[in-house]
Amino acid sequence: MEHEDRIALFLDYENLALGVRDHHGGTTFDFRPIADALAERGRVVVRRAYADWSYFDEDRRMLTRSHVELIEIPQRMGATRKNAADIKMAVDAVELAFERGYISTFVLCTGDSDFTPLVHKLRELNKQVIGVGVEKSTSVLLPPACDEFLFYDRLVGVDILPTRGRRTRPARLPEPEPQPVEPVEIEVPPTEEPARDADALAVLVAQTVAGLQGSSGGEVTASRLKRTLLRKDPTFSESDHGFRTFGELLRHLADLRVIELAEGPAKGDPEVSLPEHGDRESAFALLGSVVRDLGGETGEVALSGLKNQLRRVRPDFSEKKLGYRGFLQFCKAAATEGAVGLRWSTEADDYLLTAEPS
Repeated sequence: MEHEDRIALFLDYENLALGVRDHHGGTTFDFRPIADALAERGRVVVRRAYADWSYFDEDRRMLTRSHVELIEIPQRMGATRKNAADIKMAVDAVELAFERGYISTFVLCTGDSDFTPLVHKLRELNKQVIGVGVEKSTSVLLPPACDEFLFYDRLVGVDILPTRGRRTRPARLPEPEPQPVEPVEIEVPPTEEPARDADALAVLVAQTVAGLQGSSGGEVTASRLKRTLLRKDPTFSESDHGFRTFGELLRHLADLRVIELAEGPAKGDPEVSLPEHGDRESAFALLGSVVRDLGGETGEVALSGLKNQLRRVRPDFSEKKLGYRGFLQFCKAAATEGAVGLRWSTEADDYLLTAEPS
């Protein structure tokens, strides 16, 4: 058990419970999906929830069955119970960080940006911090501060109910005509998904692998790649892209020739690299062919606008899928490999490419 992470869990219960109720059609908060997600990450040795429990009397039994310690923050006249709960939770977390050195991970279940300084302090003390919050009630400032951030709405076992449809139905019962409005509610979620399409995923992984290879020069394992992706975007999760595991995601990208997989230093942790041949050489050949066709009398083609010309020939062309951060970097690599010539022209105030190396 020495290798397992020891986890301390702190729940800002009012923030979570009200966030679920307000944004999921009155659904009751369920602790089990959070417990299951943390069980996959380590051994939870501390579980504490902070609230004025007179407002959440029905939830006491559910949390007690899950062995959560309930910290009572009673509401008093002239005092703000929310601030009192936040301060108590922050003090307890910092105290635990100093007194329990074996605790490696702190999980803060809240979407409140007021906890951002606490996250920074815990990380300064060399603790990993995982945040958990309801997506629509989580401040945009909190997830980037954490090592990893889990949206409660996306956890396995959380059933999402239509929010506005359930709220508006009582006011419209007397009128039969407005009922067809409900399908409009169904069309809302897909508008939130374009950022997670296949191309964006391929670009993200390829650029990350290229960056790791360039910075260290050593092997890039799947576990190292996953940690780096979480540093870039703490909300990253392979399940958002339709994959059950990170290994399944990598195998999919390997089938698409975005990356290559090889046996790694440990079982189940393959080495990840960018294809040395195949797609990259094909892209270099495409660049040389387009430059040759556009060269005209001088044989030279300006860099500006050249990428659009490549996409006319191959609409799916993307230098980022090959691990390059920009089109100029791609062209420089092609020039290094001898696929094209590349020089800076002060007269044109642009790079000029030729089909033959200069």
